[in-house]
This record gives sequence, structure tokens and C-alpha cells, in this order.
Amino acid sequence: MRENIHLHEDRFLEELKDFLRIPSISSLSDHEQDVHKGANWVAAALNEIGMENVEVIETKGHPIVYGDWLHANDKPTVLVYGHYDVQPADPLELWDSEPFKPAIRDHKIYARGATDDKGQLFIHIKALELLMAEHGSLPVNVKFCIEGEEEIASPNLPSFIHENKEMLSADAVLISDTSFIEKGQPAICTSLRGALAVNVNVKTANTDLHSGSYGGGVPNAIHSLVSILDSLHDESGSVAVENFYEGVPAVTDQLREEVAAIPFNDERTKAELGLDSLYGEEGFTFQERTGIRPTLEINGITGGFQGEGVKTIVPCEASAKISCRLVGAQDPQTIYKLIKRHLEKHKQEGSQVITKSLIQAKPVSLNSQEAMLQKAADAYEKVYGVRPLFPKEGGSIPIVEVFARVLDTPVVLMGFGLPSENLHAPNEHFHIDNFTKGIETVCEYLNSL
Repeated sequence: MRENIHLHEDRFLEELKDFLRIPSISSLSDHEQDVHKGANWVAAALNEIGMENVEVIETKGHPIVYGDWLHANDKPTVLVYGHYDVQPADPLELWDSEPFKPAIRDHKIYARGATDDKGQLFIHIKALELLMAEHGSLPVNVKFCIEGEEEIASPNLPSFIHENKEMLSADAVLISDTSFIEKGQPAICTSLRGALAVNVNVKTANTDLHSGSYGGGVPNAIHSLVSILDSLHDESGSVAVENFYEGVPAVTDQLREEVAAIPFNDERTKAELGLDSLYGEEGFTFQERTGIRPTLEINGITGGFQGEGVKTIVPCEASAKISCRLVGAQDPQTIYKLIKRHLEKHKQEGSQVITKSLIQAKPVSLNSQEAMLQKAADAYEKVYGVRPLFPKEGGSIPIVEVFARVLDTPVVLMGFGLPSENLHAPNEHFHIDNFTKGIETVCEYLNSL
């Protein structure tokens, strides 16, 4: 298989470049046609490798691409999930090459979507192409469910999964949208934090007021907002919202050992980030804070006069964006209500607080000893010569919890990216060595099933 991969490597990379040239940015309405073009490209690629029942399924938002091959009698069925949409490329001036004109440098392919998630999704398409070419069939039954809204929190996929449980039923859901611990050290993620995003708007008077005429006598929207935001944490770095930690699992010695088994260097991290110190909830390590503990972060704040010079006003409006990462039994809707109550309780007199929930996703925990995950670990070890670790990721892939719960099947997070590949940032790239080895690993995994 390795020889076949290298024989076709140049062609595979040219095809991947075609995929990466499509600016399928799901969050920008100007790119709606490009997102549809991305869906059609995926559908054509599935047809070309012999998938059947390939369909571009319209939703209230961007399309879902489905395809299958179901002729491996009495063999397991694997549902491959991925996404063809990408993040915006801004700021463009920080890219060394144009984000939608793929470039290969230092055996890496640079483009928006290279590692998140087009390059990793393409691994599965090419793996199945090679298996089909070699045997005229596949070792397992395969289904594809590829969406174009992952980067905007998959608003339409959960209902699609609920409505099509039978069509999507499988013995495992296979996802490549995560990363190694570091170069040469594979990882199979076994935990993802849930997510909640909230917009907070504070209003006072019906217009901005002259600070000489009204300052000191009327409420100031920015003062109120800053006071509210400051109340969200205590001096120990813990979230001060009442009942926020209900449902958070106790941090046992065994859990601490699992987290500590993942290599991490505090000093190197500080140096890489240009920080004098790390910060967070007292009593927990960086890895624990970012992997198994919940968080509340202020992501942005606006209000008042933002232009050049000075405008002496008492602003009547200010806003902030807040996001939480959730763990265990924390429910995003419940946490949203708790935050909303906290903001009302701590607002300054004369101010009005308006909140809106933007994203909600439940946390998910996966069993590392499940047979489907262990076979994936075997495949990594055979190809890379190193057995993967089982980290608990701090990020969120909201649809993982939906797949696991609705389809009642194990989810295998079999990623091939690296943490250093600038996903969501300028100069996003994907190591070609992991692209080719990823194809080999997926072939090995499917054969082992």
C-alpha cells in the first residue's frame, strides 16, 4: 500500500490543490456559491472513487454530501464525517502565499483548509480509492456524511442526523479533524469540551451624552459592562457564576494521571506565546485547565467612541462576547440561564442587559478501551511505529456528541494534523508526510475491521 500511495502522491496533491482553491467560507454570505461549489466537488470526488447513492442534500443553510458503498456483507459499517467549509482567511497581509492558491514549501501544503479539514477529509477519499483499485471492493461498508457548516457550529446537521438515523447507522463514526500531540506522536482524542457563546449588550440612556453636562450624573454603559464582566471570576481564577460548576466531574488521582501522561512543557509554551506566566484556575495544571475543567472567557468588548482623537461622551451602549467550554454533565442551556441571571444580578443601576445565546454544544467523553478505538491505535502503531496517546481536548466539535448519542455508536477521532499547523490562522498548512501516512493508516484501519 505504501508504494501505491507514493506512486500516486503527485496526483493526489494536485487534486487536493483543486479542493483547496475553493474559498468555501461558510460564515460569509458572499461565498455562498463557493460553499455549494465545495459540496459539488466532494460529491464528484466520491462518485469518482466508486461510491454510490451520492447526493448533495440541501438544508436551510449549506448542503450536506452523502454517499455510500454497502456491499461488504456481514462486515462492519463505518460512517466517515468531515467538513468542506473553511474559516475566513483574514488578515490576508499575514499570509506568505495567497490562502486560496495552494503552495508547497518544505514538504507542507499551505492554504486555508489544508489541515482543517479538507486535507484530512481527503485522506479518507484517497484511502478508499486505493483499496477499491487494489481489491475491486472495500473491506467494510462505508458511508459519508460531509457538511459545509462545521465552522459555524453545524446548525443544520443535528436535525439531519435525527431525521436520518437509519440511513446514517454505523458500527463506528470515523472523523479526522483533530491533531497529533506533536510531530511523530499520534493521538486519539477521547474527550471534547462543550461550548456556549453569548453576546452581552448593555444599554443605558437613549443616546450618547456630553460628559461635561451629564458625566457623574447618569449611568455609563461601559462602566456597567466592565463591572459585570469583572464579577464573572473571583481572585482565584474560578468562575464566580452561582452553580456554574454543578455537573463538573471530580478530578480524581487517576484522571490527573491520565492528563499528566500527555507530554507538555510549561516553559516552552510560555516562550512560544511570549508570556511571562500562565494563568488560570488555582489548584490545576495548564493541561487540566485546558482539557478537563470548564472555562468562561471574554472574547471581545466594544463601546463608546473608537475613532482617532477624543470624544468626551458618556456612552449609552456597550457590548461583549463571552464563550464557555463545558465538561461532564454541564448543559449549555442551563449554563446560559445561570450566566444571564448573574449578569442581571450584577448590572449597575440604570442599565439594561440584553443577552443572546449564539452557540450551544454539549461535552462528550469517549471510551479509550472501546474496540473500534483500540483498532485505530493498532493502525497508527503499525504505520508510525508509535502507539497513540489518548488526550482530552479542550476544544469542541459539537457534532461528535450528537453522532455518539443519536446513532449510539463509538466515535473514532483519528486526526492527522499537528498543533503547529495554524488552523484558523494565517499560513495554515498540512504536513505532506502525515497526508500520505494518513492514507496508509486509514487503509490499515479499515482492513483491520
